[in-house]
Amino acid sequence: MLFDIDGTLVLDDGAAREAFAEGLREVYRYEGDLGGFNFSGKTDPQIAFEVLEHGGLAPDEIAAGLDRLWPIYVGSLAGRLHKGRQRVLPGVEALLQRLEQVPEVTLAVLSGNIEAGAKIKLAPWGLDRYFAFGAFGSDSRHRSDLPPVAARRAAERTGTGFAPREIVIIGDSIWDVRCGVPHDSVTIAVASGWTDADTLKAENPDYLFDSMEETEAWVGAILS
Repeated sequence: MLFDIDGTLVLDDGAAREAFAEGLREVYRYEGDLGGFNFSGKTDPQIAFEVLEHGGLAPDEIAAGLDRLWPIYVGSLAGRLHKGRQRVLPGVEALLQRLEQVPEVTLAVLSGNIEAGAKIKLAPWGLDRYFAFGAFGSDSRHRSDLPPVAARRAAERTGTGFAPREIVIIGDSIWDVRCGVPHDSVTIAVASGWTDADTLKAENPDYLFDSMEETEAWVGAILS
């Protein structure tokens, strides 16, 4: 079970976007407005390249600054989230508690966040205890590369190989659905973030929910 974070498990009231802007200012002297960019479903490196290339920077200039960008971003994000600027979406905790009790299920993260950022976002409400590992934006700039990374780590931890249809990707964006397609993974879309249900439905996920509040319906879909 590979869960996205932003818009799927939690919302952060814009804290991550503000922290990203702070890092871009400090490292790249970028003063543009991030409000016009859609970050949903994208990896953190992908966002950095998209914003900064739009601002006129060359790809090699962007790549050269990433190692300095991430510590600034992570530090700023931690400070903002520790001020309570986050909420867990309805049904999330009940579903994770239920899935934790199912022997066949291994819980993990598949997120565009770099790993350090993902951990910071999961920690305030204790959601990090459900996710011992995952695949992150720090593993690849391209989200479609992440399912095999997560599957390999799951096999290493559990000693069990996972067939394509035993891998379930859950998220609130079209990119969550699309990243599972090349790998024949099961996809579950949830319209709890910034993408409406009709747009998600057009991506033909295996299942579509409005929220995570119907716990047993989710469990049925996952185990079917």
